[in-house]
Amino acid sequence: HPIIDSGYGTSCLENLRTAGALVLKGFLRHGVVKRLQEEAIAVRPEAFFCNQNHNVYLLEPDPDFPRNHVRNAEQISGKGSIPHDQVPGNSPLRIIYEWPEFKDFLEMILESPLYLYADTLSSININYYETGQQLGWHFDNASFAVTLLIQSPRSGGRFEYVQGSRNSAKGEHGYETVQKVLEGTTSPQILEAEDGDLVLFRGRDTLHRVSPVEEELPRVLVTLNFNTEPGISLSELARQSFFGRLQ
Repeated sequence: HPIIDSGYGTSCLENLRTAGALVLKGFLRHGVVKRLQEEAIAVRPEAFFCNQNHNVYLLEPDPDFPRNHVRNAEQISGKGSIPHDQVPGNSPLRIIYEWPEFKDFLEMILESPLYLYADTLSSININYYETGQQLGWHFDNASFAVTLLIQSPRSGGRFEYVQGSRNSAKGEHGYETVQKVLEGTTSPQILEAEDGDLVLFRGRDTLHRVSPVEEELPRVLVTLNFNTEPGISLSELARQSFFGRLQ
């Protein structure tokens, strides 16, 4: 992928604007994918696993709505995570993340300046979704996500989404759309990604989830996390929840 080519960057920008998701197929070569799969296996014993109950909006329950209303409907998420400071120092993930031209490319197509996290845990994360684990339906608080799919299971572990589910800028919550998805009367789209693909996704207004993994081979996804302002750390509550420690 000629990410230093401005024309290529412009085409990626237009695709992301149109679809809300951009999949760069084969962003990583096969040998690098294999090395990262082996690396993920090696550090897996150090991963912190957690399960969380949350609602679609990732907010505290709203007592003005019934408990079974979509605003409060409970979702379940579970995964294991390796924080930034446990990613091996010679990992290809660090080379990619710290590559200035890669950040320039992201800034162009995400239309925002990007900064590394100020804390030592949050910039690069290796995430494991093992048998029965899933990421429940939700909207992101962040405006974008940058991920590398390292390993996909043969059954389950699909990334599903419903484009244009709400318009948060206009204060729209998309309750009707969310209700149809939770009831199963609206079928989500499947984001087709394979091992080694780079995925950029705008999830603030796009309802999405990772379906439960249905076999022993886990889904391994790396998140490359940036902020749009300097000096920002992940909250202490989030660090404790995701990694089991504050530093």
